[in-house]
Amino acid sequence: MTLSALCLALAAASIDGQRSVPAQSASRGAAITFENIAVQAGLDFTHINGASPEKHMVETMGSGGLFFDYDNDGWLDIFLVDGGSLTARDVMARARNRLYHNRGNGTFEDVTASSGIAHTQYGMGACAADYDNDGYVDLYVTNAGPNALYHNTGHGTFTDVTRSAGVGSSSLGTSCAFADVDNDGFVDLFVTNYVDLSVERRCGDSRTRAYCRPELYKGLPYVLYHNNGNGTFTDITREAGVYTTAGKGLGVVFGDYDDDGWVDFFVANDLAPNFLFHNTGRGHFRDVGLLAGVAVASDGKARAGMGVDFGDYDGDGKLDVVVTNFMLEAHNLFRNLGNGLFADATYESGLGVPTLPFVGFGVSFLDYDNDGRLDLAIANGHVLDNAEHFSPNATYAQRNLLFHNEGGGRLKEVGRSAGPGFALEKVHRGLAVGDIDNDGNLDLLITNNGQAVDLLRNAGGDRGNSLLVKLVGKKSNRDAIGARLRVTAGGSTQIREVKAGSSYLSQSDVRVHVGVGAATVIDRIDIRWPAEESEVVRNVAANQRITIVEGEGITARKPFAHR
Repeated sequence: MTLSALCLALAAASIDGQRSVPAQSASRGAAITFENIAVQAGLDFTHINGASPEKHMVETMGSGGLFFDYDNDGWLDIFLVDGGSLTARDVMARARNRLYHNRGNGTFEDVTASSGIAHTQYGMGACAADYDNDGYVDLYVTNAGPNALYHNTGHGTFTDVTRSAGVGSSSLGTSCAFADVDNDGFVDLFVTNYVDLSVERRCGDSRTRAYCRPELYKGLPYVLYHNNGNGTFTDITREAGVYTTAGKGLGVVFGDYDDDGWVDFFVANDLAPNFLFHNTGRGHFRDVGLLAGVAVASDGKARAGMGVDFGDYDGDGKLDVVVTNFMLEAHNLFRNLGNGLFADATYESGLGVPTLPFVGFGVSFLDYDNDGRLDLAIANGHVLDNAEHFSPNATYAQRNLLFHNEGGGRLKEVGRSAGPGFALEKVHRGLAVGDIDNDGNLDLLITNNGQAVDLLRNAGGDRGNSLLVKLVGKKSNRDAIGARLRVTAGGSTQIREVKAGSSYLSQSDVRVHVGVGAATVIDRIDIRWPAEESEVVRNVAANQRITIVEGEGITARKPFAHR
C-alpha cells in the first residue's frame, strides 16, 4: 500500500468510527439535522461551468454566493454567481447570476430580471457592503475578466457603477471582501486574484487530459481599493504594502487578530505560502505570515489554501484562523497564542485526520447548536472531474464536513449524523452561513460546480438560546464592518466580529449570531465600533433579533420566529 493510500485508509477508518455519533448540543443532547430545502424554497439555480475537452482551469473553480438583506426587510436574501463558457457562445448566453428575494415564509422569489444585475463575464465570487453609507447594501462580483460593482438604488434594483467607481479589475478575480482599513467611516474593497492563464497549458497524461495545477502559472497581484467617500475608489495596492505576485489567492477574510483596533486580513494561497497582512495603522500593511506561523503548515511546506475564516474556537478571546486545503494535506487550524503568534493546532484539535481524504473549499466558523462554542462547517469537492483516473481513492463529488466543538479546544466530525443535507455528495465550492428564517439557529448556503445549489435548513439548533445582532454605524461605516463584540452570558464571554466576505468566493450574513445555551439573559454586550469608540448594552433577553445603532443603544427588537 502506498503512503497516500495508507493515509486515506486511516482517515476513512477514523471517520467511519464516528458515524454513530449524533450531531448534538453538548448541553442539551438535542439532535441537530440539516435538510436541503433548495427546491421547495424556490432556488431553481444550477451552476453552468462550461466544462470542455480543453479543460480550462476556471471551469472547475466556481462558483460562490452570499447572504445579504438587499431590501432591508429583515429577511436574508440570496445572490448566486454563475459561470458560463470560455469556448461556447450559446452556453455563455444561458448563464446568468441570480438574485433571490426572501418572502419571509420559507420561500424565495427569483427577482433577477427586474434587479438590473447582469451577467457579462465568467463569474467567480461575490461580496456585499454599503460602500456609500446610504443605508442599502451594494454588491461586488468577481469574474474571469472585468469585475463588476452594483449600486443598490434602494428600490429593489441595482445599477452597474463599475466604470465610474473605478473598481473594474480585469484579472482572474476570486474572493473579495469589504473592510474599513483606515477607520475613516467608509468600507474599502480587497480582491484576491489567482493565476495568469493567458498562456495555455496541456496537462494530464498520455491518455487523459486534466485541469492543470497552479504551479504551471504565475501568480497575479491582489488589488486593494480605497474608498474615497464620494462613490469612487482608488487603487492603493502598492502604497498600502500589499502588492505581490508571490501569492495565488483564492480566499480572504478580514479580522483584527491582535485586537489593536486596526483590521488585518488573511489570504489563502494555492500552493504558495499564505499571507497574514498586519495593519500597522491607517491602512498600511506588512505581511507577517511567516513570523506569525500561519504561512505554511507545521512541516514548513505550503499547502493548497482555498477557503479561510477567522473565529475564536477555543473561547480565549483571540481570533484563530482555519484554512481548507487539498486532499492528503489536512485542512489547517491555527490557534492564536497572542503576541502576534499562532500555533498549528490542526491535529491536536481533531481537525487533521478527518479532513485528509477531502479537497476543501468553503469554510465557516458557526455555532450551529447554540451552545456557546464555535463549530466548523466545510464544503468539499475535488478539482479533477476525472480524479479517479489519477488516484483510485479520489472522487470528484465529495461529502461536506461538520465539526462539533466539544470544548477544551477539541473538534469532532459529526457530518454523517447531521441529516440528509450533510449526506449529499457533490462538487461543493462556496459556503455561507445565515439565519434564513429568523428562528435563531444558523442555516447554510452551499454552491456546487456544475450542479444545483443547496440550502441546508437547521432543524433542532434552536433548542439552545441565542441572539441575533444587527449593528448600524453612524461615525463608523453604516454596516459596522470591523466592529468587535464581547458577549457575556451564563458566566462566559464570546467574541464576534462583523465581516463582509470570507470562506471561498462567498459571504455570510453580516448580522452577528451568538448562541448562549441555557442562558435566558445576555448580561452585557461590549461593542468596539470601527470608529474606535466603545459602547455597552446590558441585560438583553435572549431569543430575539435586535438592532444596535452606534451611540444610541438598542433601537429595535423582534422575537425569533417559530419559537
